[in-house]
Amino acid sequence: MEVTERFGPAEQTPAQRQALLDEVEALKATQGLPPLSPFGQRLYQRYVAGELSLAECSAELRQYYGQA
Repeated sequence: MEVTERFGPAEQTPAQRQALLDEVEALKATQGLPPLSPFGQRLYQRYVAGELSLAECSAELRQYYGQA
């Protein structure tokens, strides 16, 4: 498998990236936190597809919600 520097060792494939997001959402649910907004869902779909890194998703979220 070709390693992409944009992603960490545990997020090289779309399946790994989806599993990571599934774990995060499950943890959020156990803490009573709301699910991702539609905007966040679209960003993270792009993350799973390999178009954005987690850092890029975070930057987009901060900019969108005015916390940059």
